[in-house]
Amino acid sequence: MRVMLFRLSLSLLTGLLLGAAAPAQGAALPAQASVGTVRHEYQRLNNCGPVTVGMALNRWGSTLTQYDIAPKLKSGAGDVNVSPDELAAFARARGFRAHLGTAGSRTLLKALLAAGVPVIVETWFITPDSGGMGHYRLLTGYDDRAGHFTALDSYLGRLTVPYAKLEGWWRSFGGTYVVVYPPAREAQVRSALGWRAEPGREKAWALEQALADVRVRPDPLAWLNLGHATLAVGDARGAARAFDRAERAAPMRALDPTRPDRAAGGWAWRTLWYSFGPLEAYTRIGRYADVLRLTGAVLRDVPAHEEALYWRGRALAGLGRAEAARAAYREALRLRPGFEAARQALTRLG
Repeated sequence: MRVMLFRLSLSLLTGLLLGAAAPAQGAALPAQASVGTVRHEYQRLNNCGPVTVGMALNRWGSTLTQYDIAPKLKSGAGDVNVSPDELAAFARARGFRAHLGTAGSRTLLKALLAAGVPVIVETWFITPDSGGMGHYRLLTGYDDRAGHFTALDSYLGRLTVPYAKLEGWWRSFGGTYVVVYPPAREAQVRSALGWRAEPGREKAWALEQALADVRVRPDPLAWLNLGHATLAVGDARGAARAFDRAERAAPMRALDPTRPDRAAGGWAWRTLWYSFGPLEAYTRIGRYADVLRLTGAVLRDVPAHEEALYWRGRALAGLGRAEAARAAYREALRLRPGFEAARQALTRLG
């Protein structure tokens, strides 16, 4: 795979990668660490996001449970996705700070945990009856001697997860992580994050890592992660080409054991329930038919999917179908009244 495939100019790519260079390691991390006692809570249907952010906030004394949080973040049990940015926004609205990052590493997780800060990681999860899906887990400690993280899982309980297994689960979402913490912990969190506290450098690092991964194992996940990383630095056309490669690749059956026959493309059939980069990239370059095709497939399985409705509205508006776009935006807002992007899009249509 050649970098020129994505039409990033040489000067832009060089600048990004130089800015992303990881600094030398500071003080050695301890061989094990734990953030201390955090309340575990089992989830109700599709509530892993509300439960997991609630457990993360419990580290700082919050008593909120899914019954307090889910009504703020979800339209109901049929709402299958709460995005990482929604978790971060929920914490900020309650006076906490939040950092949402990507292309995380084992070293980063250990640095945060050693600083006493639990980390929400977005991972893939496979159940015997439902197959593969997105799932949040809260990391609360690590042990180098045993080679594992400790985690609170809203579905399975308290877990120890081998480092390599966690990284395999995490790869499905490009190493996405969220840390929430009180303002008094700002200095400690920034120290643990290091250069990642600067969003531009972290985005550039994510692009470098995605390019390296797709050279080594060009499977659908590598192409998806490259698409998201390329989109994040502003190259929608390059991102679309990477997403095209992800969709054309052979499916990863081990991640998708209950994949229905109607599912098309290389990515797992629930991928667009959680990740919207393909929809954004195709919308930005005017490939509206592809957006309608992909959102139609999501809405066939999950009619109450407000993000799919939003991107469908964007495509319909791009095609000049204003009334149909308004209907999509209104339905997205009915499901999530605080969906600001949908509200602004509806306002622009008049």
